[in-house]
Amino acid sequence: MVIGAPAVLLYHAIGRIAGVSGIFFTGIKEGRLWRWLFLVGIELGAGLGAHLFPTLNIVTRPNPGFWILVSYGLLVGWGTRQGGGCTSGHGVCGLGRRAPRSLVAVIVFMAAGIFTASLLRHWLGVPA
Repeated sequence: MVIGAPAVLLYHAIGRIAGVSGIFFTGIKEGRLWRWLFLVGIELGAGLGAHLFPTLNIVTRPNPGFWILVSYGLLVGWGTRQGGGCTSGHGVCGLGRRAPRSLVAVIVFMAAGIFTASLLRHWLGVPA
């Protein structure tokens, strides 16, 4: 609901889909104010949530370091460009609009995630 409500609000307010990768990559090029406010709101909301509910922090491993996190972010960004969108865009907004392309994307996301988790955990013995 925390992701879906703003997606519905954005769609009804200005007729735009709340796919974060699309907002991010187009926002850099176009510089529209609503795009930048949406992206800043995501960061502020995450920070506020972490501050208000510190017991919900589920991170159990030490911080891997700034450059590792940057490289992870770049890999995720590259993957969203290759996949034509991210999970929020396809899973929340695309499925909500009954877009066939989003259904295929979500099935592929889930299959890849299940395969990767199975490979790492059960076949290679990497702990959770």
